[in-house]
Amino acid sequence: MKRNIKEILGERILILDGAMGTMIQRHRLTEEQYRGQQFQLHPRSLKGNNDLLSVTQPKIIRDIHLAYLRAGADIISTNTFNGNRISMADYGMERYVYDINFAAAKLGREAVMEHLRETGREAWVAGSVGPTNRTASMSPDVSDPGARTVTFSELAEAYAEQVRGLVDGGADLLLVETVFDGLNAKAALFAISGVLEEKAVDLPVMVSGTITDASGRTLTGRPWRRSSSQCHTIRFSA
Repeated sequence: MKRNIKEILGERILILDGAMGTMIQRHRLTEEQYRGQQFQLHPRSLKGNNDLLSVTQPKIIRDIHLAYLRAGADIISTNTFNGNRISMADYGMERYVYDINFAAAKLGREAVMEHLRETGREAWVAGSVGPTNRTASMSPDVSDPGARTVTFSELAEAYAEQVRGLVDGGADLLLVETVFDGLNAKAALFAISGVLEEKAVDLPVMVSGTITDASGRTLTGRPWRRSSSQCHTIRFSA
């Protein structure tokens, strides 16, 4: 029986995989490859929508996961950094958010199972929850400090939809990553808490914060502190 990741974290450091986007860029994919067979008639350009590749080019994503596992990673992150309806609106693909996240988590699960058969070594799938392309803490208009392009409720709803797909697809834990706005992260953690309660499951949650300088602040100027919520592990990236 597979051991719980919380038990392993009490014994040793686990290694997280590296970037997904740069690995995808090596393939120099065309618009047609991004579309695959499934989205040939989609009315908008899909080139650059890396998250969609979990559906249209699953072998590429699975092979990237396997490459990281074979290099020594213990945890692989799903290809879902922008897998939320706010970010997917750029491509007109909001309706496919659940399917993209489900497919990505399933691919991660397939990769760790194949690696287990090859090596006998366990690994885990982290459902990647990115920051979206909007901030709830800063105004996009310098002349109107109170203006916002997204609300806390909209963020929470978008994150919840994404998390449902990741959990149903088989993620072992959830990674709220590259946090540049503490309020966005709060919305993500609020959504995660609700979905885990809704599905009656208990998954570890990690948070990765993007810190700009020695003051320990995010890009929105918020100080970064460890909370007593569901964040069992905190990873910082400069």
